[in-house]
Amino acid sequence: MYQKGRKKGTMEFSVAALNGAREAAVAGDFSSWKPLAMKKQKNGRFAVNVALPTGVYEYRFIVDGQWQSDPDHSHWAPNPFGTFNSVAQVQ
Repeated sequence: MYQKGRKKGTMEFSVAALNGAREAAVAGDFSSWKPLAMKKQKNGRFAVNVALPTGVYEYRFIVDGQWQSDPDHSHWAPNPFGTFNSVAQVQ
């Protein structure tokens, strides 16, 4: 899931820690597809805030080494690997 971050100009990306997940990251065109580590929250989700200007961004989560689309968001774009990237629109 993504939502407006606490600080102006940021977006918070978060994903549920299912099946006892131990680590998570988000990667997208905003990071040149380099994973950004996420921190486990008290509510059991992993989250990270990313400074992003207005625009449209593709991203995926990496949970315990496995790439996945955002399970809480249904706007996707096909990628060259035969799967789908999630798409975030930042306003």
